[in-house]
Amino acid sequence: MRFEVLILGCGSALPTLERNPGGQVVNLHEQLYLLDCGEGTQHELRKHKIKIQRIDHIFISHLHGDHFFGLIGLVSTLNLLGRQKELTIYAPSGLKQILSVQLEASDSYLRFPLHFVETSPKKGKTLLFENKTTEIYSIPLKHRIDCTGFLVSEKPAERKINPEAIKLYNIPRYMLAKIKAGENFTAESGEVITNEKLTYPADSPRSYAYCSDTAYYPELTSHIKQVDVLYHEATFLETLKDRAKQTFHSTAKDAASIAKGAAVKKLILGHYSARYKDLNPFLEEAKEIFENTELGYDGKLITL
Repeated sequence: MRFEVLILGCGSALPTLERNPGGQVVNLHEQLYLLDCGEGTQHELRKHKIKIQRIDHIFISHLHGDHFFGLIGLVSTLNLLGRQKELTIYAPSGLKQILSVQLEASDSYLRFPLHFVETSPKKGKTLLFENKTTEIYSIPLKHRIDCTGFLVSEKPAERKINPEAIKLYNIPRYMLAKIKAGENFTAESGEVITNEKLTYPADSPRSYAYCSDTAYYPELTSHIKQVDVLYHEATFLETLKDRAKQTFHSTAKDAASIAKGAAVKKLILGHYSARYKDLNPFLEEAKEIFENTELGYDGKLITL
């Protein structure tokens, strides 16, 4: 089943011709989830042919403009397109009021229910959403204002049916669902056919951690242990370490240290300061600590 992340913007506060502000869309089992919605996100969604009416859940990490200034435009477009189904926004306290003022000032009335779920780093790791296949958590980050990252996790799948074994033991069709769920089968003779003989192991569940804006925060590693892919901000290079501390941001080295400490499988860097044109030094700096590092860029598709 599909688990993909499309980076819509990997820049920081100032948009550039090469990098839009923060935004990503996650496709997990054909369900779409939007992580942050900076200025230009709506344009990038259209550019990459993402069907915006399929987005029912939007997760906003914090209320700095480069992470939510595109939201009112997206909400307005959904309204103009005649959306009627509910849209849920997970965000820090204050966003509901901001959107309400914008809608009221423009004399706009939504045709669809807009539901808000409040997030806060003070709550620690918190389950925000789940369905049959997916869990999405907020995870605390350390920034100048309240900010959370998001952990998107696939639930463990059922075991896979072994068709040869099913035929060999003459297993009736009505038992297949129970066998996939882990049950054994008892034949008329009384022989117990163990589940391991009738099935193959399920694929290991996959996970993705999105850490938008944060100072170097070692406590984060406990929430993202062994995730398949970690996207971690790297606003500065180590030569501007002091600036990173002052602004509650991270360097590429900081991001790599978090990846190593959490034993993640892959690190993606992003949220680069607009002062940097060449991103190769970010990759070089991070790889000194964590080899399996890649540069994030607008339009990058990550397949888990």
